[in-house]
Parts: sequence; structure tokens; C-alpha cells
Amino acid sequence: MKVESSKKLENSRHELVISVGAEEFKAAVDKAFQKNSKKITIPGFRKGKAPRHMIEKMYGEGVFYEDAVNSLYPDAYEAALKETGLEPVDRADIEVTKVDADGFTFKATFTVKPEVTVKDYKGARGEKVVYTVSDEEVDAEVARMREQNGRMLDVDDRAAQMGDTADLNFEGFVDDKAFEGGKGEHYSLVLGSGQFIPGFEDQIVGKKPGEEFDVNVTFPAEYQADELAGKPAVFKCKLNGLKMRELPELDDEFAKDVSEFDTLEQLKNDIRAKIQQRKDDKARADLENSLVDSVIDGMEGEIPQVMVDNRSNEMVQEFAYRLQSQGLKLDDYFKYTNSTLEMMKASFAEQATRQVKVRLALEKIAELEHLTVSDEELNAEMEKMAKTYEMDLEKFKGLMPVKEVTDDMLVQKAIDFVRDNAVVTEITADEKAKRDEQEKAAKEAADAKADDADKAEKPAKKPAAKKPPKRAPDPAAE
Repeated sequence: MKVESSKKLENSRHELVISVGAEEFKAAVDKAFQKNSKKITIPGFRKGKAPRHMIEKMYGEGVFYEDAVNSLYPDAYEAALKETGLEPVDRADIEVTKVDADGFTFKATFTVKPEVTVKDYKGARGEKVVYTVSDEEVDAEVARMREQNGRMLDVDDRAAQMGDTADLNFEGFVDDKAFEGGKGEHYSLVLGSGQFIPGFEDQIVGKKPGEEFDVNVTFPAEYQADELAGKPAVFKCKLNGLKMRELPELDDEFAKDVSEFDTLEQLKNDIRAKIQQRKDDKARADLENSLVDSVIDGMEGEIPQVMVDNRSNEMVQEFAYRLQSQGLKLDDYFKYTNSTLEMMKASFAEQATRQVKVRLALEKIAELEHLTVSDEELNAEMEKMAKTYEMDLEKFKGLMPVKEVTDDMLVQKAIDFVRDNAVVTEITADEKAKRDEQEKAAKEAADAKADDADKAEKPAKKPAAKKPPKRAPDPAAE
């Protein structure tokens, strides 16, 4: 293989002219003959037994050239890319320009990553929100754990209360007629959950197990079933039974039962630390996103549309995998949502464009700052990923391309570099919330002022002359 020429074209397109020599080509032609000769019939010879020179005499000297070229050009193309260091972002257009006994020459035209420039990425300005964890947040998490570890007990000595779970039979009637979907037996309903239409659950409160009663409600005007929307209904009900959740006492024994800690105080401290870590991670991610936004705002370079399309396609595939994990196919999703593949790709376009820009900018920063990934860092990352996927490390290494992992690590290092060299100001969550509220109010006031000004500029419409009625108005309609 030899790269005859390498030429930049417009719009990040590139052209390579590659040749394959006689020796390599001859071996490929011989192999093509061995592969295809058994399928060829020549008069006077049994099928597959005709000598090569007779086949070439009848069908032409280049009868096996096409197969030979097809077997050689993919490896020749890959070798040329490795030699030139070019990175295609789409499938190459291949054109064979010359082929004979001395070999062949072909032209590969493809799109490469564009050359971009980034500036002002050192000293970028960003804001970091400093979050704190309130006692109420810790108590809410403890309450959730308490609720999760409660046990259900039968209730037979009192009437139903909000929070109880009712075992209910019911049948609904509108205009004294039962309607479809309005019947249930032994339905488990948590009172106060809002599962049923407003007013239904309230009327079960105070009823005792075994009691039969009517529930009178009115369907909301915007109810999904048009034939029921806004109509009064009566539900004939029977309360079969009640259950209540008994919550464990909040003490050290509770902490021992639900965690590895010996005291409730230790459990709360651990909960506080975990909530704080989540908030710190969010603050860090928000800061990095804002810094990256400022970097790509200062990036210059034309982004090939094929890169955005490729990323949009990847996002569709990622979405399809998530659906598949839930037992749903992408085609079924389109039917349920009355959407199409094209609509989904269009919805991903803006996000895909940003992600492509971010990647290009960070790769450029990694290049400019000579960032590298050591063997130790790569191995540690591979071990971490293999553990995440619950795979043997060596098997994982065989499946995961090293370059792909390395490139991702370099991008993360570039993010770290931008963050570590940024000018960061800190603001408390309360201060940010107050400022956001002020900015929202100011924007609303400005929008309202603009609307008033727009209305003032428009001349008032001349009222249309009233036409005499064609018939006398109905007094009842007045």
C-alpha cells in the first residue's frame, strides 16, 4: 500500500489517493480465482475444472480483478488512515481509478474532524453554588426509610382514616347506568393518595369494614373520557377491609435494623453526608457545564452536519436501549406517542450539536495542553469499568477499544483543566434562589412593558358598522 496523495477539500472533506502494488494484487487475484473457479463452466470442461488461462481467455484477463480489489481496499484504506493520522467521521466514498496486472489505485473521499480553535479557556469565569443540608431533608429521608420498613396491620376496631389502605368493591353509575371501567373488586386504595377523582376518597373516611355506602362525585370537566367529563356519578361501594401501616420507633434499634450503624445519630450523620455529596456533585457538574458553555462560545470552526447526524443517531440508539430494558420496542413507542424516527432525531438535534461542539473543544484543549493518559490511569479506569459491568477485566479489555477509553479520559482531563484554571465565585443556594426570583420578576416586568408598548404602537381598529338583523331578535335570548 502506498499513499499517492493526501488533499484537503472544502467543508472538512479530505481525499486520499491510495495504490496497491503488483505483488499484493497478484496474490489477491490468485485467491479470487481459487474462490470462484469452482462456480465457472467452460465448454469442454467439467464445472470448476477449467484452467485459469481458459477462463481469462473467455471472460477477459480482469475477470477476477473486482473480487481482488474488494478484498484489498478496506485494509489498504485503514493503513492509509493510520499513516496519515486522519480521523474520518463518516463512511468513505471509494472510487477505483486504475486497475491492471500491476495493481490498482483508488480514491477515498471522506469527512474528517474539523480544525477548530479555542480561546480564553484559561481563566474562564464561573459560579459555584454552595449547598447545605437542612435538618428537614435528613428527617424526610429518615421518614422515607421508616415508611419503607413499616408493616401492614389489619384494622377492625375503628373507621377508615386518611393513610389507611382500603380493600374496596365499587361500581359507578351515570344517569343510573353503569359505565365501562367503573367497576372494581377488592381494589387496594390508599386513602389520601389521590388515585381516584376528587371527593371519592374523602367519602370513604369514617366508614367501617363491612359497610356498604354510596359515594357521590362529579367527574372533572377535563376528564379523559369525553362521555363522563363534567357529569355527576354515584359509586355503589363496599368496604371489605382496612389495613394500616405500623411504623417502627425511631430509635437506635431502628438504625441497627435498617443500616450498618449502631445509633440513630450515626445513621442521620451518614444520611446528611450522602445528601451533601449529591449536592456537591450537582454543584460541580453545574459549574463544569457553565464553564464548558463559555468555552464552546469561544470556539471557532465549521461543524460538519454528518457529525451532528451521527450523534443524533447514537442518541436514538441509546433511547432505544433504555426502552428495551423496560420491555418496549422503539416502533411501539412511536405508535403510542404518535411520533416518528425523523421527529425524534429532530428533537435531539440541538443537544447533539452542543455535544459535538463540546467534544471538539475539549479534544482541542487536551491537544494544546499536551494532556496524556498514563498506563496506570488507563488500567485503573478499565478496572473500574469492568467492575461496573460485572465483567472479567481481561475479557472487558478485549471488548472495549483502548483508544475510545483513552479519548474519553482525555476529554475529562480537559474538563478538569478548565475547571482548575477557572476564576470561580461561590454563592449560597439561598442567594441564588433570591437572585433568580429577582431576575424572573425583572424579565416579566420587561416583557409586560414591551407588550404595552407594542399595543400602543398599533392604531385602534375602526369599529365595523352594524348590519340590521335579518329577522327580529328572540326576546328569550336577551
